[in-house]
Amino acid sequence: MRAPDGKNRRKILCVFPKYAPSFGTFEYAYPMMGDVKGFMPPQGILVIASYMPANWEVRFIDENMRTATPADFAWADAVFMSGMHVQRAQIESIDARAHAAGKLTILGGPSVSGCPEWYPTVDLLHVGEMGDATDAIIAHIDASIERPAQQIRFTTKERLPLSDFPVPAYDKIKLDKYFIGNVQFSSGCPYNCEFCDIPELYGNNPRLKHPEQIVAELDAMVASGRLPSAVYFVDDNIVGNRKAALKLLPHLIEWQKRNHYPLQFACEGTLNIAKSPELLGMMREAWFTTIFCGIETPDPVALKAMKKDHNNTLDILEAIKTINSFGLEVVSGMIMGLDTDTEQTPEHLLHFINESQIPMLTINLLQALPRTPLWRRLEAENRIYLGGDRETNVHYLMPYDDVVAAWRRTVGIAYAPANLYARFLYNVENTFPNRLTPDAKGRATWANVKKGVTLLTNLIVKVGIFGSYRKEFWAMALPLLRRGKVEEFINVALVSHHLITFAREAVLGRQNASFYAEKAKENTAA
Repeated sequence: MRAPDGKNRRKILCVFPKYAPSFGTFEYAYPMMGDVKGFMPPQGILVIASYMPANWEVRFIDENMRTATPADFAWADAVFMSGMHVQRAQIESIDARAHAAGKLTILGGPSVSGCPEWYPTVDLLHVGEMGDATDAIIAHIDASIERPAQQIRFTTKERLPLSDFPVPAYDKIKLDKYFIGNVQFSSGCPYNCEFCDIPELYGNNPRLKHPEQIVAELDAMVASGRLPSAVYFVDDNIVGNRKAALKLLPHLIEWQKRNHYPLQFACEGTLNIAKSPELLGMMREAWFTTIFCGIETPDPVALKAMKKDHNNTLDILEAIKTINSFGLEVVSGMIMGLDTDTEQTPEHLLHFINESQIPMLTINLLQALPRTPLWRRLEAENRIYLGGDRETNVHYLMPYDDVVAAWRRTVGIAYAPANLYARFLYNVENTFPNRLTPDAKGRATWANVKKGVTLLTNLIVKVGIFGSYRKEFWAMALPLLRRGKVEEFINVALVSHHLITFAREAVLGRQNASFYAEKAKENTAA
């Protein structure tokens, strides 16, 4: 589905802002991968690009790939932007450059939907999801591309059903330039965790695409000829509607078989997916290999306080083992700086990391996001800090410097090379063998062979020969390579290089302890 043709022909420039370096964007891995320059394609603005009237000319620039030039802005009649809170400064930069060229600017996406007051200089604001506000903005631009005397705000009252969403504009990007591809099946989450803004932005009742839409999006990726190595389901919670997930999975299994398994899948879901063996079995058959679970803390008192009691309904370590038994490596979100934290919290967290054998954990300092119960509670307690010069906007109950120091120490120990490799090797021996071994002819392409050779060469040269943790690297690498586990070696070494490098930068204070913090850090990405 797309908007009707406009009465006037327009030239639309869609610009996505650059990310600052962070734990979750893997920028330290990019130099190992050849031409990779970005983490994943921006779904939202690519869907908007597809939705534009067919008689409008649309261009797309991801500033993680290259910076929009004066010539790009000069070409356009109007400039569309989107982004998250962490991209606020970059959004403001794009807006200023577009205005310097005299162009009308439009901003949509999660940040402006949560905090429209943050963007007073943008000409047109799109608040909320795609829907009647989108159509109203298109009609406005069709009628005039002059900048208004004052800002105009368009707020979605009637959302476009996800079942009517067009296929994202994959034809406007080079998928293989991204670390990972992505699709979205659902929007919203049935839970109300105190720190999360998803329920207020997207609702508690997950909205859904049809399985056939997901298949069409995967087909479009194949048709592009530039497949990534894996595709991440960016759903807020892929099992927010378990019946819908069970209906989707047979379509993914059939698609994988028909295309000879060209892609591995990853997703986000709640830890209580461990209670659904039928679902996990189908995910295994569809070649899901990784799931991100928001564990947040192993402390049951803290889980109850943050309204995440569903993690208390099962033994966390047993749940992780159950998920691992279906070949799914668990990635976890963890939070420090909670009101329930004590001086012993770092030791308890490190003990949990060792017991769980989770290799990758996004250990993050608590940050209060606008439009969350946490923000409202802390605001009422006068505990929101808006100075912008600290690692977080929260006044903790423990001394701020102690919390930050504890975070740095915990990250430094968790991601010391030997510790990280030990957890990965546990999964190589105990989780990876449980994965499906598919007829993966779909991955046997010259592009993938070239990618593999590039990765292998760069890892051996840049880490194994010139790296600062060569000893630990070879202690991990040689046993795997001797056993012919080349793909496992590449996966472990690539992800670990980013995590180890990021952790070392964090310990030195060169990376933010909260991934949502506005405090600027020097971009030291290699």
